Amino acid sequence: MSYASDVKKELTSLDVHEGNGKAELSALIRMNGALGLSNRQFILNVQTENASTARRIYSLLRQFFHAESEVIVRRQMKLKKNNLYIVRLTHNVNEVLDELKIMQGFEINETVPLELLRKDSEKRSYLRGAFLAAGSVNNPETSRYHLEIYSLYQAHNAQLAELMNEYDLNAKITERRSGYIVYLKEAEKIADFLQLIGATNSMLQFEDVRIMRDIKNSVNRLTNAEEANANKVADASARQIENINLIASEIGLSSLPVKLRDMAETRLAHPDVSLGELGNYVPGGAISKSGVNHRLRKINEYAENLRSGLPLPGSKSRK
Repeated sequence: MSYASDVKKELTSLDVHEGNGKAELSALIRMNGALGLSNRQFILNVQTENASTARRIYSLLRQFFHAESEVIVRRQMKLKKNNLYIVRLTHNVNEVLDELKIMQGFEINETVPLELLRKDSEKRSYLRGAFLAAGSVNNPETSRYHLEIYSLYQAHNAQLAELMNEYDLNAKITERRSGYIVYLKEAEKIADFLQLIGATNSMLQFEDVRIMRDIKNSVNRLTNAEEANANKVADASARQIENINLIASEIGLSSLPVKLRDMAETRLAHPDVSLGELGNYVPGGAISKSGVNHRLRKINEYAENLRSGLPLPGSKSRK
């Protein structure tokens, strides 16, 4: 079972009172429902690929409308070949649609009337229903952080984003596949949304994974930084030793000023240490990192002048 399915299973186990239950059911029917006609009577079909969501729709219809529906299971023959669950209501359809403000005359309301979303708990419940109807969230262990809800209508999609952003979730909207989505990309905002709609256990699992990933990423960044720094030290040391050996072969280290000669010999004796450490091995007492750097720059200058045939520092011409 996927992480998104686990989230939905947890959500469908929540107890709700009438106002919240109707707000949730309104989203489920508005987003997944389809109307048909039989003997001049409306038939309502609400379909989903999630078995727990189908049971939830059936339960809410029975609990708050005393409406007896049936659940039809069909095997899809394309793509993933998942089961398709259809909750079919053949009686009291008009009553349900009127009560949930889904229909206006013979047209579907593309947005949710605000009278259904007066309370904070009703807004949360509507968002829960929207996620159950057409939401998905990536597994935080294996994928990038991403949560989205699909909507057929642009106005409804914008309303979902507005509802989510009342809770500072930084929801964004975009068009996709003959419809629209509202989505979250930030890990903390996804966790906040899961908590908002009542998926507390799933949120805690998400946070555990997120924290472990952040720790692992921090360790990797630190390791990479240390490795890069070690490589930088090694490369710099190799260049310094190359320059010192050039000076030794061309004019001899004894031709260098005493402080530079001491530094050159110290570097040759300790090729793997950093500049800060190197200063501790200089004869006559430790010197600072900046002092070590200054002397090595002078040594490098001697070597570059030797390569170029230029006068050595402190001399008028090269002999």
